[in-house]
Formats: sequence, structure tokens, C-alpha cells
Amino acid sequence: MAERMIEANGVELCAESFGDPADPPVLLVMGLGASMLWWEEGLCRMIADGGRLVVRYDHRDTGRSVAYEPGRPGYGGDDLVADAAGVLDAYEIPAAHVVGLSAGGGLAQLLALGFPERVRSLTLISTSSALPSDRALPPPTEEFGRFVTTVEVDWSDSESVIEYLVDYSRMLAGQERPFDEAAFRALARRDVARARDFRAAQNHDLLHDDGRSRAPLSSISSPTLVIHGTADPMFPIGHGEALAEEIPDARLLPLEGAGHGAYRPDWDAIVAAILEQT
Repeated sequence: MAERMIEANGVELCAESFGDPADPPVLLVMGLGASMLWWEEGLCRMIADGGRLVVRYDHRDTGRSVAYEPGRPGYGGDDLVADAAGVLDAYEIPAAHVVGLSAGGGLAQLLALGFPERVRSLTLISTSSALPSDRALPPPTEEFGRFVTTVEVDWSDSESVIEYLVDYSRMLAGQERPFDEAAFRALARRDVARARDFRAAQNHDLLHDDGRSRAPLSSISSPTLVIHGTADPMFPIGHGEALAEEIPDARLLPLEGAGHGAYRPDWDAIVAAILEQT
């Protein structure tokens, strides 16, 4: 299906669907700073071929969706949660199976808390609790810390941004999986070329929480599956384990040797788990 511009939560977003509209809907929510392209088309088609309507979309300040001045986002994290509900409205979907990756998993948790009637099930990939936790969670790996504190990127230069995206993806994939540099370079190049303003993705680093009180994760009633790589450098596996313990009756699927994200060597396992969950 072709990309389409939709009105969601009062702003213009870009979205795309795969599969038969009569099939059970699956909404894919990507992490912050990343457009929907990082839900790779091949993965989307595998889920759709399993008899699901798959919807992916660009967050504000990514891809072809509305872009704000770099450094001045003019919206908060709760707007991104409401945007997800707005995407469902645009597709006339009352409730969907929601799959969130990284910070997108946090947005999916908040969607299930704030709009429970819209969430038929949750699948949380490579993520952590969206709410403050008393649990002692493992810190990122030294490799991750070293990367984020030493990386240099010129956000005004597309080639510098592409190089950064490739290096970041390689680091997140972990050292136990092969990394297809050519494929990720092509993806990063397409992502930067397609963006309204690729500099605006930095705005996601500035988003604030409005401090509203929320129900605890233990109040999530949607059937929940947690998928987590055992070699995740950003959120070590303890984050996934804690999440599965906090959400009632949640199941944990560890991906042995997998890093942070939905990488091609793990697609078969991820798709099978999503199809079973939905």
C-alpha cells in the first residue's frame, strides 16, 4: 500500500498500511528519533502475510510527518501517545494489537494505560518500563556508553547523519549478530533523503513528561508479550524481565544473542511471536 498523509491528533502525519483491511490490525510504534522506515518493509510484509493488517507511521519530526524547528518541538511525549490513537482513528480502527520497539514500547505502554479500549494486545520489543520503577535495573553496556559519549555528528550534513545512523545501528545490533552494513546504509540514506527536515529528529531528545499521575503498569489489562534480546546494549535483558514481571500475566520471549531492535536474523522468531500474540 502507498504512503498516505493523515490528520491525527491535530497534526499531519505520514502512515502506510500492508495487508487486508479486513484482517486483525497491528499498529507498529517505532522508537524516538526514528521514522517508520525502521520497521523495515520486509518485516511488515511478513506480518501482513500472516493475515494481519499492518500499519506503520512516522512520528512527528521524522520522515514525512510534520516537522518542527530543531530545538523547539512544541509538543510533549503525551502528544506522541495521542498520535498513536489518532493514527487508529484515521484508519477507522477502533482497537489494534500494538507493537512498540525501544521508546516506542514505552509509548505503547502509555497508550494501554491512557486508552485501554484501543489496545487489544501489547508486544513490547527491546524496551523498558515507561514509568519510574523502584527496581534496580542494569545500566547500558560500556560499549553503549562509550558510543553515545564520544560520537560526533554534524546534523546539518546528510552524509554525517547517515554515517552516524549506520554506526549506531551496528552498535545496537550487538556483537553476536552479523551486521549488514550495506542494507543499513541504504536504509539510512533513504531515511535522510525522505525526511522533511532530518535535523528535527533531535527534538525527541528534548521531550518532557507533563508530570501527570498515571496508573501503575500492574493495571495494564491487555495481553502482553515482551520480546528482548539477551545482548541488548541499551536495555540489558533485566529490563525486559522486570517489565514482564510488572505487567500482569505478561510473557517474556528472550532472543538469544540479539541486540536492541528488530534485526533481520530475528525476523522469523519475532513474526511468529507477533502472529501468535495477535
